[in-house]
Amino acid sequence: MRPYDPILKRNARALRSSLTDAEQLLWSRLRRKQLLGVQFYRQKPIGPYIVDFYCAVAKLVIEIDGGQHFEEAHRRRDQKRDADLRASGLTVLRFDNLQVLKETEIVMEAIYRAVEQRIPPSPPFAKGGTGQGEAACSAAKQETGQNEAITSSASPKGTEQTEANTSSTPPFAKGGLGGISS
Repeated sequence: MRPYDPILKRNARALRSSLTDAEQLLWSRLRRKQLLGVQFYRQKPIGPYIVDFYCAVAKLVIEIDGGQHFEEAHRRRDQKRDADLRASGLTVLRFDNLQVLKETEIVMEAIYRAVEQRIPPSPPFAKGGTGQGEAACSAAKQETGQNEAITSSASPKGTEQTEANTSSTPPFAKGGLGGISS
């Protein structure tokens, strides 16, 4: 990430306390990892700029434009800003206030698609991973020759319990199962 001027941090804090209605609405939909479990930041300093919303893992910047952005001078500044951000490897999405306020679901879908295309696949044992954990664990047990014999016995309440009968190796000793049972 590009370094930023420390003065921008103070300015960003001030901007966070005075979000527009459109920014507040979008922030309510992006905060707390609601979208694909990724973290978004609002009014984030990046290089010489403060962007409206930023997702680091997707390298995505989201800008919400008010009416002044339709003026020619502002449009030119926005184009230069977007080019600078893109040169840093970031993707920039721009929406105007009315789009966010009146077409919220369309805006959210565009952001969803942009994030989905840019996030790396999660490792198999990460929270919310691909669910390959059990298969990997079974494969590791077969490689080490540690097979479990599963037996069922009735509990006093009539429900079945499963217990694992393992070899004489303690669970946390070298070569043990580490307390994992199927």
